[in-house]
Formats: sequence, structure tokens, C-alpha cells
Amino acid sequence: MAFAASELGRKLLALQASGSASNRVIAEHLLRNPVRGSALSIEDLAAATGVSTATLSRFARLLGFSGFPDLRAALADTLQAVLRPVEKLRGSFNREDGRSPLREGLEDTLANLRGTAEAIEPEGLSRIVARLTSARCVYVMGFGLSAHLAGLLTLGLQPFCRQLVNVVEFGGTENAAGRLMALGPEDVLIAISFPRYATDVVHLTRYAADRKAAIVALTDSAASPLAPLADEVLIARCTHPVLSSSNVAALLVIEALVTALMVSNADNVAKAAQLTDAISSYLVSQTSRGR
Repeated sequence: MAFAASELGRKLLALQASGSASNRVIAEHLLRNPVRGSALSIEDLAAATGVSTATLSRFARLLGFSGFPDLRAALADTLQAVLRPVEKLRGSFNREDGRSPLREGLEDTLANLRGTAEAIEPEGLSRIVARLTSARCVYVMGFGLSAHLAGLLTLGLQPFCRQLVNVVEFGGTENAAGRLMALGPEDVLIAISFPRYATDVVHLTRYAADRKAAIVALTDSAASPLAPLADEVLIARCTHPVLSSSNVAALLVIEALVTALMVSNADNVAKAAQLTDAISSYLVSQTSRGR
């Protein structure tokens, strides 16, 4: 279930696996019934799990909350984020205004593109380009759908950076963390995340910030969990009536950043020519098409 993969869900899984007997019972109940758990009072949950209210309060504090009300609120917030795409889809079948979800999605996508393009600051792109140009190594990181965005950005930047690493290319979180082991103050991490935000990208970005690497975040707003960790933030609007988020504007920002890097130095013409020479034998030419 998606809830179990959330940050709170994983904490509950850890307690279910290695906690005390009463903590295992509570954790299992909340993992099986997160929606119900977010609505029950402490007395009702105590009755449902067969533990005391004092035990529930200690359980909440063990998870890092000040008390049971904060735990219940965190359950509700987590569920809201996890279930938002489901609610969007359900709502698209129950519309009373007669608007087509497909048409609305197209309109939102166009609005995302316009709003994102208008908000791009050339000065901000120039600062990021300067960081990328001088970096010992540029790391690009995205999980889930953002992994595909990271792959596209990696392909665009690769010919023009001293060294480039796609952090989440294969192997999951453990291997991604391993690829960041050598990261330091001379490096840049470009972290990508959109709703629903991946906890792994936040944790590893914080790790990179602690190691004094420069952080560039590509995300949807200043309220993103990546924003406070970043030295530079690139905003791509992602509103969509059905999908959890739209990736189209993120592609616009990626292309803008790659373009800004390419035109920042005349030496990049030679690099582009070298790339063309390297791949020319794999390209379909007009001559070969005529055969």
C-alpha cells in the first residue's frame, strides 16, 4: 500500500518489526487501518488495540510526536498526500459543471508552461550555469517519475560538464546513497521532486547539504520540502486535474537550463561537434533514407 511507503509508514513498519509487544500491535493496526486511525480518538484506538491511552501517548512520542493528537494529524496529512491522485480521478467522474477533465488537463498544462516560462529568471539560470561549469562533479537525482526527468537532464548536461552522475540510474535508494559518498564542497547536486514528493530525495539532499555540496532544486513551489535545502531553486508548475502532478513544465525548465549551459561558453561549440562526430554513424541521414 502507498501509505506503508511514506515516511510515517516506514517508521510504523520499523516498530512493527522490532518494537515492544504493545508497540507492534499499535503499529500493525495503524498500517492496516490508516484511514480509521486518523479519525479515532485516543480512547477508541486504545480499545481497538487493547492497550492503554498512556501506552498510545508513549508510542506517539517514540515516533517523534509531542503526543497522540500530533500523530493522528500526521496520519491525516500523509493520507491526504497519498490519496490525492485517487480523489482527483474519482472527482473527474462526478463533475457537475460539464467540463471535460481532458480539456481541463490540457488547459492546465498550457497554463503551467506559460506561468513557468514567465517566472524563469535569466540571472538565476546564469548562477546555476556558473556552478555547473566550475563543479568537480554534477550529480542529478530524482526518484519515481522524477527519475525520468533526471535522466533527460543528465543526457542534456553530459557533454558540457566535467563529470556527471545520474544518482538513481539503477539499484534503488541504497545504491543511490552509495553514489553520493564521494560528494563534497566542490560538487553540485541537482535534486528533482514533485508531488507526491519522495522522502528518499529529501533525505539524500539533506545529506548532500550537510557535506557542503551546492544544491539546486527543481520542484513545483517554494513550499516544496526541497526548497529550504537548496542554494538555488528552479520552479516548474505542475497543476493537473487528474494526475498527481504534470511533468511538462519541468521539461521546459530542463531544456532552458541545458540551453543556458550550452550558450554560456564558446568552447561548447567544439564539445557539441565532438558529440555529433561520436554519434553521426548512428543517425539516419538523407542519403541512407533514400536507399
